[in-house]
Amino acid sequence: MRDRISAWANPDNIEAQSLREAYEGKGCTRIADAPDRQVVSLRGTLRTVTLRPRGGVPALEAELFDGSGMVTIIWLGRRRIAGIVPGRSVQVDGRVGVQDGVRVLYNPRYELIP
Repeated sequence: MRDRISAWANPDNIEAQSLREAYEGKGCTRIADAPDRQVVSLRGTLRTVTLRPRGGVPALEAELFDGSGMVTIIWLGRRRIAGIVPGRSVQVDGRVGVQDGVRVLYNPRYELIP
């Protein structure tokens, strides 16, 4: 299910191109260029926000897309966060990792972008 890429996640899509242009030059790393196990600042739009318990602990998961790639953001111990909704633009700061072949950021600092 997660490995399936939808049309909006295609980097050649017009929406993806406009997102890349909107987030370039903001002092952030593109998701596609973000190195693993390094602290980075990423900016993008939340595509999905879901509650998925992990090991009996609530976890809020969101997919961040910036036109170049996607990363899963996971806030452990949270059921919801005000302002974290699909379609919202955010900047996150944290360490990118890979879990089961999916790029993830756990408990990043975040800033809602108007």
